[in-house]
Amino acid sequence: MKKVIISCGGTGGHFYPGLSKARDIQSEGGEALLLLSGIHAAKQAETARAFGVPAVELPFMPHPGRNPVKALKTIRGVLLGYLRSRKEIRKFAPDEIWGMGSFAQFPVLMAHGKVPVYLHDGNALIGKANRFFSFMAERVETAFPPLNAEKCKAPVVCTGMPLRPELRACAKITRQEAFDGLNREFGTTLSPEKKTFLIVGGSQGAATLNANIPAALKQIAEPDFQVLHLAGPNKIAEVKQAYEGASFPVLALPASEKMELFYGAADLVFARSGGSTVAELILFDKDAVLIPYPYAVDDHQTGNAMHMASLGKAIVVKNSDLTPEKVLQILAEKR
Repeated sequence: MKKVIISCGGTGGHFYPGLSKARDIQSEGGEALLLLSGIHAAKQAETARAFGVPAVELPFMPHPGRNPVKALKTIRGVLLGYLRSRKEIRKFAPDEIWGMGSFAQFPVLMAHGKVPVYLHDGNALIGKANRFFSFMAERVETAFPPLNAEKCKAPVVCTGMPLRPELRACAKITRQEAFDGLNREFGTTLSPEKKTFLIVGGSQGAATLNANIPAALKQIAEPDFQVLHLAGPNKIAEVKQAYEGASFPVLALPASEKMELFYGAADLVFARSGGSTVAELILFDKDAVLIPYPYAVDDHQTGNAMHMASLGKAIVVKNSDLTPEKVLQILAEKR
């Protein structure tokens, strides 16, 4: 029975693949333990435990920047994290340790001892942290064909993105099943006969998507479509305002745990191009317009978007180019 420690945390892009990996290990009869770092560690630990995955929160390590006080707090967090990680590693006695990216995995990897280390990167462009830690890894696995494998000091293999079992189980959902589920869950009367656009603002909410796409759709004179819009937390009020006066059906929500229903119903998806989003779109075989987040580290979302474009499933639009006119042009070309 395999025992695995998974170091993840920070953003959802590192946490959720780690959680999915842990759940897969448990479903195969193994044991998994998450060691979590970052400002969301407490909430992520609660989420993991809700799925039956044990999790330990490590001491917080603030990003030092150029602030000497923060730098001291970072050093303290690293040292305390190392000591806690070493304790958990000795107690759990894992066969493998996995790092899911970001420098939040530093204390765990520093404490690995003689336990084999493996890394996973959820983007086509392998991040700085995984490139740095690759010298200690048996292997680096990637979600998409890597663009910079030569910068790693360990073998690099494209193995795909760990995705939630619930999503994988529903990848073959029919259009009718998706609409029946949406109408049942949200009390709507959406029709599977109408073209359906899905807009996904992401975990932070994407202002340019939330503003420009509703503005474009409202300009269409004879709308024969309907819209599903996941605005992002705290963005729902502005999105509902953006659709005021629309003459087509709109289901607007902050977010949803029922993504299989939204993907299953969509004919075209507008979204950012984080690793999990792109992997989910590929899983559900959706056509998409991808707008990479322009401030992502190393512009890694562009690499993910270009991979999907290479499959013939995506149009890639720069954030600054997403205007109502551009949206209307894309929709005209799609007809």
